[in-house]
Amino acid sequence: MASADTLINAFTTLLVTVDPPGLAPLFIGLTAGMNRAERKQVALRGSLIAFFILAAFALFGASVLGILGISIGAFRIAGGLLLFWIAFEMVFEKRQDRKEKATEVAITKDHIHNIAVFPLALPLIAGPGAISATILLAGSLQTTLDRAQLIGVIAVNLGLVFAALAISDRLDRMLGATGRAILTRLLGVILAALAAQFVVDGVRSALAVA
Repeated sequence: MASADTLINAFTTLLVTVDPPGLAPLFIGLTAGMNRAERKQVALRGSLIAFFILAAFALFGASVLGILGISIGAFRIAGGLLLFWIAFEMVFEKRQDRKEKATEVAITKDHIHNIAVFPLALPLIAGPGAISATILLAGSLQTTLDRAQLIGVIAVNLGLVFAALAISDRLDRMLGATGRAILTRLLGVILAALAAQFVVDGVRSALAVA
């Protein structure tokens, strides 16, 4: 059974990577013209699809890496660097701009009934950062029970995402531009520290350092 510290680290890493408060204003833009019931339907479908995507990577991601001949140490280093770049974007407000551009493209090219799949589930919720974090976390949780606990952590995170999207209009008004900026930067600093730890653990694993 995974320790409480491991599960807390997994929860924090996924929560910061997915960033539910940061998704709220984007979701409002995606669902412009919908009523509250339609928005909840889109939020639920997108959250469920993202959950199954991340759960699949939690269960089979390490196996895929093994088939490709990539060690978990090497992936921790690469994944840690990727998460660090996402943290950099969060601190300097680059990530929100990129997500907003993806949202605008989707509105013009995709039918509104498909937005739960793209871009909501992919890549806004289960994006490269969340997928990398899931595989990294799964690599340190080897037993079936550990993996089941990780999937439980993913479910809790996606439940929080759904809750944030369901009340996105109120959450956006409550935080305001200043609140979102402060929260995003704070989460970015936390993610940078977690990413650095992934790189350190990856170097130790790759070099077989105790």
